[in-house]
Amino acid sequence: MGVGLEGSERNKPNGVTLKGTLERITYVNEETGYTIARLATERSDKELLTVVGPLLGAQVGESLLLTGRWTTHPRYGRQFEVWSYTTLLPATIQGIQRYLGSGLIKGIGPKMAERIVNHFGTDTLRVIEEEPERLTEVPGLGPKRMKMIADAWEEQKIIKEVMVFLQGVGVSTSIAVRIFKQYGEASINVVRNEPYRLADEVWGIGFKTADAIARSIGIPHDSPGRVKAGLRYTLSQAADNGHCYLPAPNLIAEAVKILDVPQDLAAKCLEELIAEEGVIREDIPAGENGESAIPAIYLVPFHRAEQSLAATLRGLLTADRDRLAAFANVDWDAAFDWLHARTGGARLAPEQAEAVRLALTEKVAILTGGPGCGKSFTVRSIVMLARAKRAKVVLAAPTGRAAKRLAELTGHEATTVHRLLQLRPGGDASFDRDNPLDADLVVVDEASMLDLLLANKLAKAVPKGAHLLFVGDVDQLPSVGAGEVLRDLLAAPEIPRVRLTRIFRQAQESGVVVNAHRVNSGKPPLVREFPDFFLFPAEDPEEIARLTVDVVARRIPARFGLDPRRDVQVLVPMHRGVAGAAALNVALQEALTPYREGVPERRYGGRVFRVGDKVTQLRNNYDKGAAGVFNGTVGVVTDISLEESTLTVRTDEDESVDYSFDELDELAHAYAVSIHRSQGSEYPAVVIPLATSAWMMLQRNLLYTAITRAKRLVVIVGSRRAIWQAVRTKGAGRRYTGLTHRLRAR
Repeated sequence: MGVGLEGSERNKPNGVTLKGTLERITYVNEETGYTIARLATERSDKELLTVVGPLLGAQVGESLLLTGRWTTHPRYGRQFEVWSYTTLLPATIQGIQRYLGSGLIKGIGPKMAERIVNHFGTDTLRVIEEEPERLTEVPGLGPKRMKMIADAWEEQKIIKEVMVFLQGVGVSTSIAVRIFKQYGEASINVVRNEPYRLADEVWGIGFKTADAIARSIGIPHDSPGRVKAGLRYTLSQAADNGHCYLPAPNLIAEAVKILDVPQDLAAKCLEELIAEEGVIREDIPAGENGESAIPAIYLVPFHRAEQSLAATLRGLLTADRDRLAAFANVDWDAAFDWLHARTGGARLAPEQAEAVRLALTEKVAILTGGPGCGKSFTVRSIVMLARAKRAKVVLAAPTGRAAKRLAELTGHEATTVHRLLQLRPGGDASFDRDNPLDADLVVVDEASMLDLLLANKLAKAVPKGAHLLFVGDVDQLPSVGAGEVLRDLLAAPEIPRVRLTRIFRQAQESGVVVNAHRVNSGKPPLVREFPDFFLFPAEDPEEIARLTVDVVARRIPARFGLDPRRDVQVLVPMHRGVAGAAALNVALQEALTPYREGVPERRYGGRVFRVGDKVTQLRNNYDKGAAGVFNGTVGVVTDISLEESTLTVRTDEDESVDYSFDELDELAHAYAVSIHRSQGSEYPAVVIPLATSAWMMLQRNLLYTAITRAKRLVVIVGSRRAIWQAVRTKGAGRRYTGLTHRLRAR
């Protein structure tokens, strides 16, 4: 096999070398690559050595040649500080067996590795390399598996060769794997000649990584290609932060900071980009009266989507056909009496009745309101009346959990928006303007989660004459993706809407509901008055993290009988920090799914995956599962096969999805997730760690969204100062979007 180098300190003087087999990785910082591991050497067979340093990418079972120095830690004693490492092929029978059985080569698990090594001994690796057809001599190993092993071995060789080059220009192992997955044997050529393609085409690689590679291969700092790539990256970053466009002065100022180039060069390159139609410039009115204009710069997909969504909604609103024409002349008193009889005594409040009328008589409408205000009962009533008139009703929500909840409350099948549209590889929908859905009424719940691109795809699939109802809480956080569609629709007078404001009596007994409304109105939550809302005070972030793990793993299960993995979700404002999602996921995994001797696990980068882990998908993958697996999908690891090099996840949509080991960069642990990622989901219990170290993120709609994710129980662990900061901070300003303006335009 080839050689892999890691770390930027290869040329340190006076380094010593250490050879051994990687036995166990005990800690990895995914951002820096810093690793603490245990190494077996010929001299230390019985006592494992501790090695520390940049080992990201090294797999358990691999033989390594480490370069570094011996140091003494005041607490942990003697250890080897790694500067760089090279992977070696193992030479001993035990080492070869461990290496082959580690899951590195698809088709070989621990048992098959034992059989192969028993047959070929120390000659095993030479046989796989030079005479793979001889593998069929091993009992139970046929031609099909022989070919799989030979192909996997060859691919590993190519990957290692690509790694050597990429790491030579400063690329970490995990990034190198992504580049190889995208370009294969062409990786070196692309990196050498078109490094900025990486930022656009390789998931997880931004401009900064591509720029570092470009710098290492000699591309000039003021190259127009670099500056244009930086401008596009700045717009892409803005989209990641929710903006559909940036004003030209803001774009240039941000890009100049990132690129460290003169402003006039950035401005000149922006003009060239606009002329090349790499980006779109359009003047957007700044105020309601359009007295001034913003020179808005869009990436092409967002400009097209905004124009298309506005035109589609206006077309639906003014369609001359009505697929729910039966409701134009209905006797509403009789209809509501019928509903009253069918629902066992509950009557619609006046504003709920108005929402029902609106949904069934207007072709586009919005139903919004906070928890406990009766949105669910209103939606159920709309669906019941529509079905009574034999209308074709389609129900959808952005997440699997929200779709399940919608189905339960209406008694009618519901699905995710992605599955409804049958999105295909590349993101194109099977249902669109030319092939619309067969529906008379389309209801979309949790509409605050809809980003611009998904809302556009959905609207295009609604047939002319059908009714489209958006249901959601506009006070929650806006979508993770670009846009704030629900807020923009509510800001356009052209779209009919009803806002439910009355909290029903039963809901007034719930601390979850009452405190959600208190927070939303700028008041602190009441933490002693309700049996379903608690505060565990703590100031120090480390104490907050320790207490959070204790609450999840021990206290909630003991008092409420809830399963800590299935029923309890930790929601955090930030990813980083001691009480952030990354650190809490490590601590919660150790508490709930600890390492067990002899049980398969798989490490990828800074994460180790075990059977029973709660995980979440990090990107849209249209090739996975029956109809794609999408960003935010949550599931549980049900199987890890070292022989097949696969990990299986059972998603919250009850689908089993296989991931090959080189696809594990798409998964992260989900014991703790950001409040943003929790949108559209509902959990029996929610635990919210709040530390003042997350000061910049502590905003009212963030805390409000976290509280409203809970069905039965909320526990805040943290600082009263942090709660006050969140409650009194109204939140970030509006996103840069042009949808409201386009809906008003004629």
